[in-house]
Amino acid sequence: MAVLGSGVMGHGIAQVSALAGHDVAMRDIKGALLERAMEKIRWSLDKMASKGKITAAEADAAHSRIRPETDLASAVSGASMVVEAVPESMDLKRRVYAELDAATRGRDVTFASNTSTLPITEIATVLERPERFIGVHFFNPPQLMRLVEVIPGQKTDAAVLEETMGYVRSLGKEPVLCARDVPGFIVNRLFIPLVHEACHVMDADGRTREEVDSAVRFALGFPMGILELADFTGLDVVHKATQEMHKRDAGVVRPHPEVGRLHGEGKLGQKSGEGFYPYSEGKYERVELSEGLAAACDPVRIAAVLANNAAWIVGNGVADIDTVERAASLGLGMRKPIREIVSAVGIERITSTLRGLASSESGFYGPHASLDSLA
Repeated sequence: MAVLGSGVMGHGIAQVSALAGHDVAMRDIKGALLERAMEKIRWSLDKMASKGKITAAEADAAHSRIRPETDLASAVSGASMVVEAVPESMDLKRRVYAELDAATRGRDVTFASNTSTLPITEIATVLERPERFIGVHFFNPPQLMRLVEVIPGQKTDAAVLEETMGYVRSLGKEPVLCARDVPGFIVNRLFIPLVHEACHVMDADGRTREEVDSAVRFALGFPMGILELADFTGLDVVHKATQEMHKRDAGVVRPHPEVGRLHGEGKLGQKSGEGFYPYSEGKYERVELSEGLAAACDPVRIAAVLANNAAWIVGNGVADIDTVERAASLGLGMRKPIREIVSAVGIERITSTLRGLASSESGFYGPHASLDSLA
C-alpha cells in the first residue's frame, strides 16, 4: 500500500499499517519531511517497545516495512490501496487525485481519503473511476485511537467498501460505517456543534467556561469539558471543520464568533499554548474543573443539541443509534451513552428546550422527528 503525506496523520497511518504487516510506501514532496517522519515513527515504535506493547524485533520489522518516497509514480507502482493524508484542502486533494488517476491508470487501485469533513462524493468527481474511491477518517493520533469512520461516496463500489473495512480491522482498529456522505460524518456532526453551543450557553446564561465545561464533564459524562476538548483537538481543526460543515449545510452548526476570533489570533489550543484556556509551554494540562462548578450550570442546551444531532444522524440513515453510540464512545471518549443522557435529562425537557430555542433559530434548533426514538 501507499500513504500520501507524512504529517501527523500520514506517518501515524503508515506506522499502524506497517505494524499490522503491510508494506508501506510513504510519499511526500520533500525528502526532509520524510526524514522527520521516519524519525518520529522510530521514536514511537521504540516507545511502544519500552512499554512492552511490542518487542524490539517487531519495532524494527515495522520500521523496515516503510519505504520513504518523493516520487508519486514510484510510491504507488505496486500498491493495491492508496491512503491519502494530505492537508484538508479540497483543491489540493483534487490535484493529488488527478495525478494519482494518471499514475495508476489501468489498474484496480483503491483510493481512500483520510478526511474529517470534506465531501467524499465531490472529491471523487475528479477520478475516471469514482467507484474505486472511499473516505477513511482516522482519529488523532492514529497510533492510539481505535475508531476509524469509513464513508462511501455515492458511487463507491460495494467491494471497495468491504476491502476498506477489512483493511481497518487488519490494523486492530474499529471501523464505523457512515452510510451517507453527510457534513461532519458521525463524530464531528456531534462534536463541532457542541463547541459552539457551549459558547452560546456562556453568553445566554452568563456562565464561565469552567462552569460550562464542568457541567459537560460531570453531568453529561464527557471525558473532559467540551471547550477543553476543543483545545485538545486544536481550534484550527475545529474552525476548518466548522467552515466546511456550514458551507455544505447551514443547518448543521450555529457558529459562534469566539471560535473564529481565537483562530484568527493564532490561539489554537494546547498546541499553541492558549485557546479557550492558557497552557504552560504548549504542554497538555487538565483544566481545573469540579462538581461544585458543575452545579452552577444547567447543561440542558448542550444535551439537547447532542441528542438532536444524534437523532438527525439516525433519522437520515447515516447510522443506527448503536453505531452512533459506539462512535461517540470511541471518538469522543464519552462515558455515558447518549440515550442515558436523554433519559437523565428527560426527552420532554430536551424537546421543549429545542422548541424554545427554535423560535429564534429555527434552522438549527428545530427538534428532529426521530428525537423521540432516543428516549
